[in-house]
Amino acid sequence: MHRQLVLRCFLHGGKRKGAGRKPKGAVALVSHARRCAVRRDVPLHITIRLAAGLSNLRGAAEMEVIREALRAARGRHGMRLIHFCVLANHLHLIIEAPKRRCVSRGMNGLLVRLAKGLNRLWGRRGQVFPDRYHEEHITTPTQARHALRYVLNNAKKHGILGASSIDLCSSAVAFDGWKQGSIVPRPLDTVLDPEAWLLRSGWRKLGLIDVREVPPSRSRGVRGGGARAQR
Repeated sequence: MHRQLVLRCFLHGGKRKGAGRKPKGAVALVSHARRCAVRRDVPLHITIRLAAGLSNLRGAAEMEVIREALRAARGRHGMRLIHFCVLANHLHLIIEAPKRRCVSRGMNGLLVRLAKGLNRLWGRRGQVFPDRYHEEHITTPTQARHALRYVLNNAKKHGILGASSIDLCSSAVAFDGWKQGSIVPRPLDTVLDPEAWLLRSGWRKLGLIDVREVPPSRSRGVRGGGARAQR
């Protein structure tokens, strides 16, 4: 008579202490969950954070490196760069893209250019952007207006600029939606004109943006993923 043996199966993995992908820094700033699908008519607000202890990104030499990288990336791989703002330790971008692959390839190319250029300038090696970028999907006119104000006037939130100033470390000089008619927009070779209705005209339903408007501490009304809000 044959006796059936019971085989014990030892499973590895699963939920346990220390499991999962490790953060690149001391704390994971942005969730590593799968990102949402991208649509041509839904712009994205992107935040890229610099590693701790590096130089101020708003320096003249640093800005030249950043502008060169933005010029090369502004329409590459189907990703359209519409607006940007450079702060001391992070960058804000507003982009358009028809699908997720365009964003992934476009952002990877931009980050590589930025990292190589800044490391060359600083005479160093190592990580420049220690964690993945944060993104928020802009789906309504209200969200679009908040995102534009947040990016273009962000330096005022940090006390870097006076209330009536135009930030030259951003694409604010190319913006044609200022409430002040005396501000004449001029073209920049680092950005492209918007194609999505939300950025082109949809946001204007809420009124033009006053150059003196200071954004709140975070981009209100813009939904997106991420373990921690990027400011």
